[in-house]
Amino acid sequence: MRTIAIINQKGGCGKTTVVINLAASLAQHDRRTLLIDIDPQSHCAVGLAVPEDQIERNIYDVLISAFSDSKTDLKSIIWQIAQHFDLAPSGIELAALEPQLAGQDHREECLKNVLQEQAGHYDYVVIDCPPSVGLLTFNALRAADEVIIPVETGYFALHGLAKQLETLTVLREQCRQEICFRVLATMYDVRTKLAREVLNELRKHYGPEMFQSVINFNTKLKEAASFGQAITEYDPASKGMRDFMALAQEIIQTEPAQKEQERIVSVEDQLKAISKSADELLSESKKLIGAKPAGSRPRPAASIQEKIDTLYGVRQNQGQVEFVALYPSATSVQLAGDFNNWEPEQTPLAPAGDNGRWNVRLPLPTGRYHYRYVVDGRWQPDPYNECTEPNPFGEYNSVVEVK
Repeated sequence: MRTIAIINQKGGCGKTTVVINLAASLAQHDRRTLLIDIDPQSHCAVGLAVPEDQIERNIYDVLISAFSDSKTDLKSIIWQIAQHFDLAPSGIELAALEPQLAGQDHREECLKNVLQEQAGHYDYVVIDCPPSVGLLTFNALRAADEVIIPVETGYFALHGLAKQLETLTVLREQCRQEICFRVLATMYDVRTKLAREVLNELRKHYGPEMFQSVINFNTKLKEAASFGQAITEYDPASKGMRDFMALAQEIIQTEPAQKEQERIVSVEDQLKAISKSADELLSESKKLIGAKPAGSRPRPAASIQEKIDTLYGVRQNQGQVEFVALYPSATSVQLAGDFNNWEPEQTPLAPAGDNGRWNVRLPLPTGRYHYRYVVDGRWQPDPYNECTEPNPFGEYNSVVEVK
């Protein structure tokens, strides 16, 4: 039984879309697949049309039962989604698991112990992790044989990956656990020059840690999520279906029986290699934020990020809120959110010079607002705002608080 954790702390990378459709595609390849949702937002159930009011028990009950007198078996919470495809749903109760287990020994191995009891029942277990570092994420990492990190092929795609590497480093130091890490390019739009350049850089610097399969931007994937279906059921003839079937096939081709003679790379070695590639790829961003003087040393990632934070993002000034973003290849950038009834045509951003910078100022009253950008018709969260919240479509909205 192979256990795969899908992890990225940065919202808007299509993580839940990858989780649902990868699991469904593995099932299409006749692999008995269990999808476990350990994100308290419970997006997998929403994305698979499992009625929330009929979920009596979820993965929280299974994990907490290890420290209580009453035992909840994993089989008792499982929903059958399709042939060879089962779901262990999540619930908001999971958000309280960490404080409830504070001080308990081996609390980070709850999920691992549960899955050991399922050996032989499934060929694959796919875990949807929360977009944060905590007990739930560490449970997934301890249980996993391998980790897939979905990375959106957008500006500064490595931002979330760099944070994830910190988590994996802590895991290595605490547990000395060997695990395989792979990077998956998602939401790829071949029509944009920026996406093509980012994908090329990712492949150049990550090499064997990079999947050859790419998840292209495809409206059918969004439609499938809104109808509560995996792409395998919603539109088997779509490009999104072909992408995920290719990804599943690539994973299946590396099943343990076919790689017994391969060298197992330690976590420490992999992290050193990936971290080096991350530094190299971040240095490529100088083309977008200003070149360095000839002969100067590469700037550290922290200073680059500070400059980005200064130039782009959301800021409040003199009673107005300014939204600033960089989209060098875009011909149209619009803003949709709570403040304009989610109608992007009401709030277009204006080009600010010829360097791909776009901005707009709004007189917003005090409050908390959700919003997204619409770039050449494509909806996406603000890549320069780390504050995000899940939306009903399995993606993320950016959030700004006006004070």
